[in-house]
Amino acid sequence: MGRSRRTLPEELLLLALDPATGTTAQPQSLDLGLAGAQLVELALAGRIAPDGDRIAVVLPRPTGDPTLDTALELLRRRGSPVRAVHWIGGPRLGLRQTYLAHLERCGMVHAVPGQVCGVLPTTRYQASDDVASREIRHRVDTAIRTGVPPDPRTAALAALAHAVGLGKHLYPGNEGRSSRSRLRDLIRYDPMGGLVAHAVMDVQNGVAAAPRRQPAARGSTGRTASQQAGSEQGARRGMARAGAR
Repeated sequence: MGRSRRTLPEELLLLALDPATGTTAQPQSLDLGLAGAQLVELALAGRIAPDGDRIAVVLPRPTGDPTLDTALELLRRRGSPVRAVHWIGGPRLGLRQTYLAHLERCGMVHAVPGQVCGVLPTTRYQASDDVASREIRHRVDTAIRTGVPPDPRTAALAALAHAVGLGKHLYPGNEGRSSRSRLRDLIRYDPMGGLVAHAVMDVQNGVAAAPRRQPAARGSTGRTASQQAGSEQGARRGMARAGAR
């Protein structure tokens, strides 16, 4: 994969970057969105494919992008398809900083050191190429304004932007309500983007962490195993008392 095209994680991060403050909107959920964006980009590159609600590696050949190839190798090592919600909710937090450093190395952003309250050091990031950031935003705006079905990449970008909560950053206030609604609706135009976006929202809502309820094991009488064990234990005690008389 050459560098002539920005990857979906890069575009999502540039879309979230606030040009006025140099910070990213929705920093906590953005890590989840970036993990999801990696999956969509790998699918667009023909390396993975959806298998129900799971992700399967179909071509383990590297893409040439180090961050994507790390994710691809981790998926390959699983050996079997993995649920998207489990992958996105896994221990891959910190992707935001990884991609900010990556974008800085590529010259797409530059770091601006500063301080919080005049004491604590901090780093803000400014886009080095405003044209690229405007082009990304223009694609999403056009899809929302015209209602014309967007290409899969733009549809997936819009779906992920909605999933991580960027709608209120991109289209704030009451005047942006209709745009936020249409941003959400774009999720239906790309199946992989929709699968991943829903997985991102499920992780945020705690669906991935919710334990599955197992049915209680029952004995031949229809009672639960614990009830049957208690009855047998009581019977043994009764027999012991009878023998002691």
